[in-house]
Amino acid sequence: MAAMNAKSRDPRETMSSRQRVLTALDHRAPDRVPIDLGGNQTGIHKFAYRALIDHLGIEAPIEIMDAVQQLARPCEEVLERFRVDTRWIAAGAPDGFSGKIERNHRGGRLWHDLSDEFGVVWSMPDDRPYYMDISHNPLADATVADLADYPFPKGDDPSRFRGLRDRALAIRNDTPYAVVGGISGVIYETCWYMRGLERWYMDMVTDTEFCEALLDRVTQFWLDWFRLFLDEVGDVIDVITVGDDLAGQKGPLFRPEIYRTLVKPRQKRLVQYIHSRTKAKIWYHTCGSCVHFIPDLIDNGIDVLNPVQISARAMDPAALKAEYGDRMSFWGGAIDAQHVLPTASPDEIREHVRRNVEALKPGGGYVFNNVHNIQAGVPPENIVALFDAAFEFGFYG
Repeated sequence: MAAMNAKSRDPRETMSSRQRVLTALDHRAPDRVPIDLGGNQTGIHKFAYRALIDHLGIEAPIEIMDAVQQLARPCEEVLERFRVDTRWIAAGAPDGFSGKIERNHRGGRLWHDLSDEFGVVWSMPDDRPYYMDISHNPLADATVADLADYPFPKGDDPSRFRGLRDRALAIRNDTPYAVVGGISGVIYETCWYMRGLERWYMDMVTDTEFCEALLDRVTQFWLDWFRLFLDEVGDVIDVITVGDDLAGQKGPLFRPEIYRTLVKPRQKRLVQYIHSRTKAKIWYHTCGSCVHFIPDLIDNGIDVLNPVQISARAMDPAALKAEYGDRMSFWGGAIDAQHVLPTASPDEIREHVRRNVEALKPGGGYVFNNVHNIQAGVPPENIVALFDAAFEFGFYG
């Protein structure tokens, strides 16, 4: 049976959504665990969203908010139904960049191709429209000398941020919700998007000069970007999201020593700059078994870890909370999104959520979300069970 559309306020809820999020991220116990849905790493695939709104009896258009991941922007009715405490904002593309998806035929198939600002081409087959993969790495054969002439985008183009402050202030002044910024500050991953994953990993061992040169160019892009972003919303935004995937299912994607030499100094410079300009908490996204990097992220100045991939090696919620819960907040970690959420029964979903919430919520420092985005094929009944359990088991005291 479809769930109710909107939920009335529970008398146990004594805080506004913004108060709830900020209290939790200050490592204090709010009235209940804050709930999130709708970001670039905390969102929902268009197919799962279509099934969900049909199940809930909600009539709403499907708006794609992230073309690469094919994420839908949840409508306000869905957010209210699941008692979501966050509202997300994002800067746009600069004037002169269309971001238009082109339709091209290759190899007997129709493809949807998107060239991003860095010249990386992302492609999705029309007959399997689930997400986009990289089909062209513009710096695959580049040398250090070539970087000087490469047309890198301009991070501090003011047209990117047109209307951003008004959107942020509308949330702050006219709603009870926390203002969260869409993903930015992607330094290391942007480099391998441009270079190609295999070549980039080879470079990290055999051509560190190229790696450092490219990392520096991308870091400068984000420093320029954040200078104007923080001019616009540094006094309004509550949580700023940055991130680079550093780990896979079983451990680091590359040696932590390489991270500390090549990547960490640039990330730390960016994070410290953001902290110097705003009181917002900084949220870092990395999938996988990232436990080896958590002390480094804390040293960088990161306040929040996402998505807390509990199915990966050494990512047990209770162990993470015990070791790092006084210094790092956790955002995600709700359920095993690979093996449980897509296939379990709603009752099993409820039990998994109960265990994980009880492990992560003590003393605050926890915001509820699925581990990464809700993927295509997850039954709508399970999505409803996921968020209803978050509310049921999220209260303190």
